[in-house]
Amino acid sequence: MSRWLSPLMAFCLSFMIIAGLAPSLGIQLDRQIDFWILWLVSMLILALPITYLEVALAKRSKTTALNALSSLTRDADASQSWRIVGWLAVVFIPFLAGGILSNISQSAVQFAQLPVATNIAFVGVAVVAFALSFVPRQILIALTALGVVLSLVVANVFGTNLQAWHVTPVEFSEWSKASILALVATGLGLGLYWQTSLLNTQQHNEASKTALPIWIAQILAVIAFGFFAVSAQIPAYTLLFTAIVSAALLLQLAKEQLVQRQTSIVIQFVVLLAALLVWAIPNILTIFNPLLMLWGLVICLIYAIFVGWIMKISHLRKAMNFSSEAFYNIWRIAVRIVIPLAIILAIVAYIGQLI
Repeated sequence: MSRWLSPLMAFCLSFMIIAGLAPSLGIQLDRQIDFWILWLVSMLILALPITYLEVALAKRSKTTALNALSSLTRDADASQSWRIVGWLAVVFIPFLAGGILSNISQSAVQFAQLPVATNIAFVGVAVVAFALSFVPRQILIALTALGVVLSLVVANVFGTNLQAWHVTPVEFSEWSKASILALVATGLGLGLYWQTSLLNTQQHNEASKTALPIWIAQILAVIAFGFFAVSAQIPAYTLLFTAIVSAALLLQLAKEQLVQRQTSIVIQFVVLLAALLVWAIPNILTIFNPLLMLWGLVICLIYAIFVGWIMKISHLRKAMNFSSEAFYNIWRIAVRIVIPLAIILAIVAYIGQLI
């Protein structure tokens, strides 16, 4: 089970995060072939190197991300300020869980025409998700996988009302959406696959045996979403159930990082509940959705700069264990140059849309 835990989780969480972010990115129903190709390209040049980065750091550190950054910065003779990325990520995880629940619960309330305020409905599902975060992980992953499959089946049974696939001119703003979906919507940079791959990375010498299944699962989630949309009450309820369980899984993973960092139980609960329940503020989606996307991109940017420019060149070469030095050099160029530039362009493009 441990071998397939990370890929299965990658597929389920990627699908649910995409489903949660899609409405605010304007890709819920529209199916543009050119944008989908751009998305897949960004999965290759952005998501794949970052996936390798997480796996390599897991293999080198042998502990979860938040706890590992102390030793990683020490080994690199780097400033302790780089450790902030671990805290940015661990707070972002429950914030992301809240974003998924808030966006999907709002959609469910609208489809069901329930006589309840969307923020009140969110508080209800958020409390349930927090309670479920204490359920064993295998059960949560199994329920999330079941929910994703049911959501896909039920949505297509009731009809998706998707637009026909069509080609449109590629715009600069689309790069920001593609980058967000490739990095933020796949949960990269948060240490999620880092912590669930710890056992697997110690059993395999090559990082590819762990990284590629995760990346392929993320690609499959992208493809699956291409044939998914909610257009009726029952699919909306099914997706809401899956959102609750997947949010519980995210909360559990964040809590595990805090536990391994030996933070007090009070701090754990404050971090998890504050970042989750802040989404209950009325009419906050227009502010928090952009913040969520920019925050996720910044985390990936910091990791790319830290690994590419601050860590010593020899630190991850052994952990990667590529069959050829050329592959390692290509990966290093991607992490040092391609990813930072691509993320900066994506941030500029996204902020440009907001202004």
